[in-house]
Amino acid sequence: MQAQGLNEQFNYTQAMEQLVDVIQQLSLARDLDRILEIVRQAARKLTGADGATFVFREGDQCHYVDEEAIGPLWKGSRFPMSACISGWVMLKRQAVIVPDIFEDPRIPQEAYRPTFVRSLAMVPIRTLDPLGAIGAYWAQPYRPSEGQVRVLQALADTTAVALENVRIYSSLEKQVLERTAELRTANEKIQQLLLIDDLTGLYNRRGFMVLATKLLSVARRSRSFSWVLYADLDNLKQTNDAFGHDAGDRLLWTAAQVLREVARESDVVARIGGDEFAIFGTGEQGPDEIQQRIRTALDQYSAAGNGSIHLSLSTGTAICETDERTSLEDLLNRADQAMYTDKRHRSGKHIV
Repeated sequence: MQAQGLNEQFNYTQAMEQLVDVIQQLSLARDLDRILEIVRQAARKLTGADGATFVFREGDQCHYVDEEAIGPLWKGSRFPMSACISGWVMLKRQAVIVPDIFEDPRIPQEAYRPTFVRSLAMVPIRTLDPLGAIGAYWAQPYRPSEGQVRVLQALADTTAVALENVRIYSSLEKQVLERTAELRTANEKIQQLLLIDDLTGLYNRRGFMVLATKLLSVARRSRSFSWVLYADLDNLKQTNDAFGHDAGDRLLWTAAQVLREVARESDVVARIGGDEFAIFGTGEQGPDEIQQRIRTALDQYSAAGNGSIHLSLSTGTAICETDERTSLEDLLNRADQAMYTDKRHRSGKHIV
């Protein structure tokens, strides 16, 4: 009589109407947690059961991932496929009805005895290759109707589709993130290339202006000295005319290495024109120290007898005081003028 009363309470048409709403919710789910939340509530509500479980297959084990019930069941537990009714359902790829758990040899009594469960219906999630199962439980002996099992199976089939959608969505999202990271890396490399001089490997004029402008702003905020050293490679035209442009390129590359070696790690070293270089740095004694290092490096280069091409640099510096609002362009111009003064002094003639 109890079973008949429960069956009479179940309305198949109403349950299917409710299932339509559940399907819509599942279609919008974008992660497993949301699917679990929807399904555990729907399985109990649609069948009128006292409890419901969501089980995943993990190798040769059944993992009871989630539940919705009047009392605790097995959430978080794992059981061998061969010793669990949900395992039987997945292995047989078919639904099962157990009107009385104490009369069915497939039921592990020791696992069910502490619970409220007396009857159950279990259906596979995806019948072709089951990846899990959904169970509905009752607290008294009860035989679920064909309509209840059909609704539960329809929920399981919809869940299979939702899980696949989440898998695809997650895969696409991962691909998008990976592609975005690749594009970001590529963009950073492109931006880096746009800032680098191909011949010397130093920053180009654009790179110098971008980085040195930022450092100049930092120096102003911290009330630190900043400075620019301007260097011009002497006699590049004569080298090109006498030995060819390959020799001129080697001379430029060598000059760049000298400047790179004498500069500090925090300095910005750049080739800002054909035979013109610049170094930006901070620190009150920076430019004088680097100018001395340049002269020492050039002397060592000449003393080493590096071929017949003479390496010579004319240099000039400009300092930005701690309270000065000079722009980077103004510093460059001042350093450039100081460099030409040095060039005229060293060559003994006017350089244009």
